[in-house]
Amino acid sequence: MADLKKIKEHIRELAHRKKNVRLSEIEWVVNNLALNGFESRTAGNEHQKIFTINKTKFGVCTHHTGSSQLKPEYVKQFVVAMIELGLYDDEN
Repeated sequence: MADLKKIKEHIRELAHRKKNVRLSEIEWVVNNLALNGFESRTAGNEHQKIFTINKTKFGVCTHHTGSSQLKPEYVKQFVVAMIELGLYDDEN
């Protein structure tokens, strides 16, 4: 289990690197937030994942074939959710 400081550092890294982010990296953040007391749920299918952390939701489309990297707009949704949760400040 990663501590909250390490999770925030990873979120900051993903926010600055929007074009080379994998689903597994976002899942790592969500899973570690759950281990740190955040309410976390994941739903979806082979085409998309919907993440809920506390009451904040964001989605990631996963059916882009040929690449394991997510499109930047899904990373942006993740970052906006982290801002709403107070885990990232976009001025950093």
